[in-house]
Amino acid sequence: MPALRRIAVTLLAATAVTGTTLATAGTASAADYRCTTSSSKSFDDPSYNGPDSDNWSFKVQLCAKRSGGYIYTTATVYWDGPYSDNTNNSFTFNKARFHLETKRSTTGTDPVTKAANYTGLEHALENSSAAGNGSYKTGTLKYRAGAGRYLADGYIQLDWSGDGKDYKAPILFTASPTV
Repeated sequence: MPALRRIAVTLLAATAVTGTTLATAGTASAADYRCTTSSSKSFDDPSYNGPDSDNWSFKVQLCAKRSGGYIYTTATVYWDGPYSDNTNNSFTFNKARFHLETKRSTTGTDPVTKAANYTGLEHALENSSAAGNGSYKTGTLKYRAGAGRYLADGYIQLDWSGDGKDYKAPILFTASPTV
């Protein structure tokens, strides 16, 4: 009898391990983000005419993934700015934002299904590293996916302090691959 009991306990343990392995396999294979990174040209601060460099260059990584019936989109902005030690200040921009969009991929213009403005970009830009570099990650947009393919798209808008104008034309980047 003890041998039969040991076999039963062993079979139950094996079944439990197999069930756990099968149950966790779904989360291990969750879809990864698909991303595209593209760069902008250099942008000159129109309110500064001094001898020091005042140009900003941007690179943006736009990412999208499909998981559990939803589309998730996010972006990370990287920059190389003109700051050096002790020159960071809050007077460079009146406003700065990253506009993130979730789009459904179609023939022609892709319709926006969800969008958000991330205004924390201004603070991040004005508090760059001592070398003038930095990065800013947006939040994540979550959209209930229908049939079809989706992608992440977005752009930067800057309102330079001291130029007397509002946001300049959007700084565009390459959209993510479709998911």
